[in-house]
Amino acid sequence: MRDPDNRRLGEIIVEQNLVAPKQLQEALEEQKITGEKLGEILIRKGFVTKDAFEHCLSIQSGIATFDLSTYIIDPELLKLIPEDFSREYKLIPVFIIENVLTVAMADPTNIFIIDEIQRMSKMNVEAVLAQELDIRKAQDQYYGGAGTLAEIVASINKDKLAEGDKLGEEAPIIKIVNYLIVQAVQMKASDIHIEPEEKILNIRYRVDGMLKRQPSLPKNLSNAVLSRFKIMSGLDIAEKRLPQDGRILMKIGNKDIDFRVSTCPTVHGENVVLRILDKSGLVVGLESLGFPSREYGLFKEMITSPYGIVLVTGPTGSGKTTTLYSALQIINKEHLNIMTVEDPVEYQFPGMRQVQVNVKAGLTFASALRSFLRQDPNIIMVGEIRDRETAEIAVQAALTGHLVFSTLHTNDTPTVFTRLMDMGIEPFLISSSLLGALAQRLVRRICEKCKEYYEPKEELLRSLGLEDKIGKGLKFAKGRGCRICNQIGYKGRIGIFELLKVSPVLQELVIKKVSADEIREVAIKDGLVTLSFAAIEKLLAGLTTVEEVMRVTLEG
Repeated sequence: MRDPDNRRLGEIIVEQNLVAPKQLQEALEEQKITGEKLGEILIRKGFVTKDAFEHCLSIQSGIATFDLSTYIIDPELLKLIPEDFSREYKLIPVFIIENVLTVAMADPTNIFIIDEIQRMSKMNVEAVLAQELDIRKAQDQYYGGAGTLAEIVASINKDKLAEGDKLGEEAPIIKIVNYLIVQAVQMKASDIHIEPEEKILNIRYRVDGMLKRQPSLPKNLSNAVLSRFKIMSGLDIAEKRLPQDGRILMKIGNKDIDFRVSTCPTVHGENVVLRILDKSGLVVGLESLGFPSREYGLFKEMITSPYGIVLVTGPTGSGKTTTLYSALQIINKEHLNIMTVEDPVEYQFPGMRQVQVNVKAGLTFASALRSFLRQDPNIIMVGEIRDRETAEIAVQAALTGHLVFSTLHTNDTPTVFTRLMDMGIEPFLISSSLLGALAQRLVRRICEKCKEYYEPKEELLRSLGLEDKIGKGLKFAKGRGCRICNQIGYKGRIGIFELLKVSPVLQELVIKKVSADEIREVAIKDGLVTLSFAAIEKLLAGLTTVEEVMRVTLEG
């Protein structure tokens, strides 16, 4: 909070060259007659914009201005301040950080009202300045929206449903969409799926890698709800026959959250998927990802090498990007030039030059990578090696003294070599440039609050290759399901890793073009822990379940 400026508001507005003294005098004369606030008159007459006036008000009061249009308010917060009090004093709660409640107010200098809010909320209060019109809009959108989804749906005027797309601007539809977004963020979902079916609008969240069905909405709300998402992401409401991509930047509580929005026409209407990118929830740190000590040491050795290629492999959603970000964070030092090309740039980090692929403009992985070599980089991260051209430039960069990180779509580490050969890269170039490969999967972690143990049957142990554990009192864990984990039995995910370091023996095998099976056999003798064994280690440690191990083993 800045020190307040004791001058009159009119003086500040003139000093900022927003109005001429004659215009200010005209507004002041009108104020004596109408009793309106000075700002309302100046804005109505077109002398100043709303943003410019708010800036002057902020200078005078020393209080920060607040743009409510970029926020989604958690409906639970509204229970702290009754609606009639909120409307009478033109204010609305916005978020809480460490027992400090931030409240947007039309008059944030009213200390008596701030004291009353502190009394009723039992929290310290920080007042911020917001436009009265924006506060009123927020009140209309959110109050009455703190109930269940069914209650919000029931409040909709059924006569208006025929208006379809236009209903996307109505308060009840805004409440529904805000409710869906807030709930998904609170559940730490990675994606929101809005799926029109024949008779309902289906809602699913992807939580810990698995889609979970939510209460559906009536089919007759489809157009309005989809239109609301389009309005928020800047898409064409009228275009319903072609896929569209957009983006929503919002604040929920004190979090800056980026939503990537994708629409796709289906036989029952447009399907919408929102990818939630919450940087505050991003786990960056190899230890936090679940690396065993041996693999952690080997991987750290690879990523601190002066040059070469390190590849991370696995299917979509297996955490490859997070692993690469974690590796870059470890080695991100002031004396190094780190450049990345991604599709898209999911999270932005200080100290790195990040480039987003733009195929329409001709900016591909290969073209960006080629330009990077003229930008004096030490370390390059390529989002994915998809084709021969990108692979060739990556190898060239590694052989000319650069450290290159990238991802590749293979099931395990030994098939990395054959995949690169299939792309047309010469075996001797692969063997001399590749430092190692990391294959990974994510398994759901058992909820610690409802974890319980049981003794597995003999046939189960045999199917897992654990015959030596029979009769030794071994116990597995599972989650019973509780309020903390939404009755699922899992809370969060942990990585399992298969790390293959390229040795002189493996280099010779690659040059001889041997099969992936032969490479695997030699690597296992040399200490490679396969994905299957890595998953079983997490099972024996009581971190995950048999079902998760079987799912990953079958996938891998």
